[in-house]
Amino acid sequence: MEPNTSLYRPVQYLKGVGPRRAETLTRLGIRSAFDLLLHLPHRYEDATTVASISSLEPGDEATIIGRVVSKGVIRTRRSLRVFHAVLRDDTGQVECAWPGRPWLDRSIRRGQLLLATGPVRFYHGRQMQPREHTVLAEEDELEGETGSSGRVFPVYPATEGLSHRQIRAIIQENLPRLLRDASGREAFDARWRAELGVPGLRDALATLHGPSSLSEVEPARRRLAYEELFYLQLLHSRARHRHRLAQQGIRFSGARVLTGKFLAGLPFRLTAAQQRAWGEIEADMEQEPRMYRLLQGDVGSGKTVIAALAMLKAAENGRQAALMAPTELLAEQHHRTLSELMKSVGIRPRILTGSVTGSRRESALSEIESGEAAVVVGTHALIQDAVRFGAPGLVVIDEQHRFGVEQRRTLREAGESTDALVMSATPIPRSMALTLYGDLDLSVLDELPPGRTPVKTGVRGERSREAAFDFLEGQLEQGRQGYIVYPLIDESEVLDVKAATLMHERLVERFSGLEVGLIHGRLAAAEKERVMRRFVGGEVQLLVSTTVIEVGIDVPNATVMFIEDAERFGLAQLHQLRGRVGRGQHASYCAAFYSGKEPPERLEIFAGTTDGFELARADLRLRGQGNLFGERQHGAPELRFADLEKDADLLEHAWRRAREIVEEDPELRARPHRPFARELAERYGRRESLYEVG
Repeated sequence: MEPNTSLYRPVQYLKGVGPRRAETLTRLGIRSAFDLLLHLPHRYEDATTVASISSLEPGDEATIIGRVVSKGVIRTRRSLRVFHAVLRDDTGQVECAWPGRPWLDRSIRRGQLLLATGPVRFYHGRQMQPREHTVLAEEDELEGETGSSGRVFPVYPATEGLSHRQIRAIIQENLPRLLRDASGREAFDARWRAELGVPGLRDALATLHGPSSLSEVEPARRRLAYEELFYLQLLHSRARHRHRLAQQGIRFSGARVLTGKFLAGLPFRLTAAQQRAWGEIEADMEQEPRMYRLLQGDVGSGKTVIAALAMLKAAENGRQAALMAPTELLAEQHHRTLSELMKSVGIRPRILTGSVTGSRRESALSEIESGEAAVVVGTHALIQDAVRFGAPGLVVIDEQHRFGVEQRRTLREAGESTDALVMSATPIPRSMALTLYGDLDLSVLDELPPGRTPVKTGVRGERSREAAFDFLEGQLEQGRQGYIVYPLIDESEVLDVKAATLMHERLVERFSGLEVGLIHGRLAAAEKERVMRRFVGGEVQLLVSTTVIEVGIDVPNATVMFIEDAERFGLAQLHQLRGRVGRGQHASYCAAFYSGKEPPERLEIFAGTTDGFELARADLRLRGQGNLFGERQHGAPELRFADLEKDADLLEHAWRRAREIVEEDPELRARPHRPFARELAERYGRRESLYEVG
């Protein structure tokens, strides 16, 4: 069915709006009639279980609804100004008092319908002292005495110039017609909805704007959540089809000339997770469609070995493989690791970064263009115009979220048919991985190789500080190295937290005789590089830093990580910081310092496990998806109705159904799929091209 175009008309033409209010509504993202229909309440005031005023007794904790029949400000003998209002319902009236809040006299008016919650006491008769109150309606909006019998009142997000009551009035005035128009947008048939246990679109919207009881709200929300997740997964699936299935790729042979020899020469066995991931990648590379896969694993889970296998598979088929890292130091680290790993099969990786100049650069460029360089490691220097690959076959992108969209697109398109393997050391729950990276196939390394000693983690308050720093000093004097991480670069007049620059000065005095370095985001790139090189080389024993070292260099000699004001960091971030130590043969330690009286729950969880995926799930539960999305790259999805923790089942269903539809009809031209195409264009428009590259 064709959607009713009246839903797309400007909001100013709706009843009760007009040009001035329309301009105000744009601040809430409301530009069309459909935007107004999707402007849902952010909470509900439940009047179905309120107490009648006549039933109130001193000592009760109650919620009432009543009409304001009188009001005023009274000054007590001690000069405290108290706002009073008398509320009346069909059963009686009661005085309400707000001590020390005389300004309410300007916002609460006679005739309004008020919902109030608080304790009832005896003070010259019954008196309520509301902790919370909400103006439900103005006098001219009332029906009968209170208009409150058995109702659930929606409370809408508001903005300056339009109160939630005014927005509610506009919506209620236009709701019948908007719901009729929305019927034409129903895209899921009855069988599909029954499978999910959700109502139709019209019924869901009607319920959310005016539920009879709060129990009706959740099924209606899940209907909109599913729709949101489905269209996002449809977007991902179409992008996946374009860059993987719709373009002819390379069918790498199953011959294991190099990969077999490499595996046989390893001094350890792959973990079950590594074997599973390599099996998925190898199968992808042996098929004609292009591989576009995300390899996700915790610090130390063995992603580099899997990447080396993929690169060797390209090499044994006469193709080149390139690995791009976000910094020169990381590129050099990958080059050293791959050189050592590939020594047994006679492959010598080349490196190309901005620091490779002169004859070394010319030689590298020549070997890359001729195809002699089977494996190349570098930074964004790999995507400069001067770099031409003779026989490109595979691109490996490390920590892909640290590259811009265009950089990733350029490297991926170094050869039209190159396979792509994206690596991330930031564990995130499957639900979030599907939401952020649903256009990639997913391989997960969810176990660590045996024999790794976990980092001993403690949560410490101020009383433990001196003892902890004495321990750190002892580690440094034994020849070990350490980090101290702060949330801010400079002192703040607003936040009572420690800052890296000031503490660096104090730590230089505290650890006199040792070299204390400083690194933060405002330093020039060259200076950051210089300090990090000195730390990697052992010239700096203690590195004071902000989170710029969160994902980075492997320093096996670093054994201590102190995180100051740790309650200001998310669990995933804390885990990444902890991952900077415990990378060598020595026992390693992490201390998370908090500034309050009691450690926050988040820090207790952090100290209780070293499983990055478990911590990521806890982070999603504690902080919410909005914060986590906000930390990731431009182009991350905005979810208004879906909750990734509660709606994991809806997401899995949406993911499967979207892939089935795109495999059957990638252009969405079949009649049942045409509404999906229109909805994608309406929801995402130009953003679709960004999703193609993650």
